[in-house]
Amino acid sequence: MDPQTRVFATVLPAPDSAMKDKRPETDRRTPHVPPRPRELQVTGTAELCAPADRASVRVCVSSSKESVNEATNSVSRRLDYILQCVRTHGINTEDVLTRTFLHREEEQYHMNAEVAVTFSDFAKMELVCRLLLEKLDKSVIVGLPRYFHSPECLSQLRRRVCASAVDNAKQKASDISQLLGQTLGSPQLIVEEEIREVHSEDDGSEHRPLTALPCIPSITAFSRVSITFGIKDRIGKQL
Repeated sequence: MDPQTRVFATVLPAPDSAMKDKRPETDRRTPHVPPRPRELQVTGTAELCAPADRASVRVCVSSSKESVNEATNSVSRRLDYILQCVRTHGINTEDVLTRTFLHREEEQYHMNAEVAVTFSDFAKMELVCRLLLEKLDKSVIVGLPRYFHSPECLSQLRRRVCASAVDNAKQKASDISQLLGQTLGSPQLIVEEEIREVHSEDDGSEHRPLTALPCIPSITAFSRVSITFGIKDRIGKQL
């Protein structure tokens, strides 16, 4: 053997047969599971109705003359009065839409103008329509109002009916917890299960009033919510 080469070796003792067969004991104890909190789940419903908050009225004037100037001048004078009357009663510019159309049939020039006005104040609408009819008489056509709901009105109705359903569910849960001798805790989960809207329109049936007054439609909104509350005992500790 080369005198410069060295070999190192370590001899380990043989494993004890008793230790070989011995395995670590498994902890067979059941892990601690915290008790499930007690909960109370209730549903609440609400129904609210809102009438239309907007009305649109169309006002039309027309003229038929042998010359373009005569036809346009006749309509322009009445159109200016209509717009002035609308502005005088505080109607915003964005709520007024004006359209004009000139055409010829044989030897006659026909000028037509239409003003569509959106009102949020129905009493003001009735006043403006009456003034136009009194002033312009047969030279103007004032249509019946068309009632509708604005997006703001619908959004507010949906929020109100949902909040009312939540309030009813909370009141129901409070009554139940008192009946069971418990104290109502904070809500754990709130779910709006259903939202439904029903539009009521004038169907022209025999129940319609004999007057010629247009019917103001309404929308009925229905909401159902489900809320899960925690239950506390009388000393305030969560069960």
